[in-house]
Amino acid sequence: MTTGSSDTKNGGKQEGRFQELLIRQSGFNPDLPLARAKTIPNHWYWDEEIYELEKAKIFANSWQWIAREEELPKPGSFLTTERAGEPILLIADENRMLRAFYNICRHRAAPLLSSACGEVNKLRCRYHGWTYDLRGALRGVPEFDGVEDFCRESSGLVEIPLDRWGNWCWIHQGQATSTLKDYLSPLPEWSLPRNWDNLRFCKRVAYDLNCNWKVYVDNYLDGGYHVNTVHPGLAGVINYSEYNTTIYSHTSLQSSPLKSSTSQKDGDRDNAGDDVDNKAVQQTRIGDLAAYWWIYPNFMINWYQGVLDTNLVLPLGPEKCRVVFDFYFDRSGLASTEDFQNQSIQVAEQIQDEDIQICHEVQRNLHSRHYSTGRFSVRREIAGYHFHQLLGRALLNQE
Repeated sequence: MTTGSSDTKNGGKQEGRFQELLIRQSGFNPDLPLARAKTIPNHWYWDEEIYELEKAKIFANSWQWIAREEELPKPGSFLTTERAGEPILLIADENRMLRAFYNICRHRAAPLLSSACGEVNKLRCRYHGWTYDLRGALRGVPEFDGVEDFCRESSGLVEIPLDRWGNWCWIHQGQATSTLKDYLSPLPEWSLPRNWDNLRFCKRVAYDLNCNWKVYVDNYLDGGYHVNTVHPGLAGVINYSEYNTTIYSHTSLQSSPLKSSTSQKDGDRDNAGDDVDNKAVQQTRIGDLAAYWWIYPNFMINWYQGVLDTNLVLPLGPEKCRVVFDFYFDRSGLASTEDFQNQSIQVAEQIQDEDIQICHEVQRNLHSRHYSTGRFSVRREIAGYHFHQLLGRALLNQE
């Protein structure tokens, strides 16, 4: 008991030192008005201690998208993943109620399931054979007679709060201060008239990037600032002069009217890039509006008429992350055709390749002795500063 108490105290002191380091060295002030604000400092993008702190303060203390409900179609269906450095098990119980647990046996910390997905009728640890039912209750404890002060009823799997919005499942590993619906607001209300229920999952594509996860989020949240210079094909359909950003509590919306087909053909030819099939962009980014939703800290939704894709950004280390794209298309109309879907995914992959290149270049330069912080465009980068404010307040215990 004495050793455990000492370890806890030392852990608290160590975390306190991390906090002091952040406050003392960064000088980041999340309360400044946008016109005076600076970005988080460069070492926040590669410092190992800050990365570890983010796992606890950011990812373990926010609603995290985890899966589509349709991935667990019947009792015993499961999938395994990881969030904030923790192994997660998502499973449908006997009544097909979805449950999330830490994928850790209570005996010696072995994983209950090692496969990415599958079906089981019970959870049996392959190390020593401890067995749990689909609700996480401990049922089988081989050769444990004579063990004193052991309560089987309180030794089940550690469950994680889970909630759903539509077909999407989310977990929260910390102490949630709001419901999922409130956390996502006003996205659920905004989506209702756009008939997202008619969208069908089509394909998943994952990219591993050599950059900090925040570099990718910064790129996404710059209010279209980089579209004309980095995405010439997309610039040909976006009405950049009317590109607007609105921030909310834990979300933000970037939106832009789309140019008409006539203006796309006859308008700004300077935006036509040799590396982009501009015709494909015009044919798959249709309708009147482009909308880009961000949910703090690491989930994005890109919507056009009949087309939706999500970006989940998963940290893999201080200077590595994985971006998981899920593509959805309308079940009817033009977007339901295979040719349209393949073309739309190719356009998204081209845009992603362009973003990856600039993100890699930024990550390398963040190590320079000649760069510490940057400034924000008042016209364009309000969502980027909103992200830095939420991030800074969480790390500095100012939430």
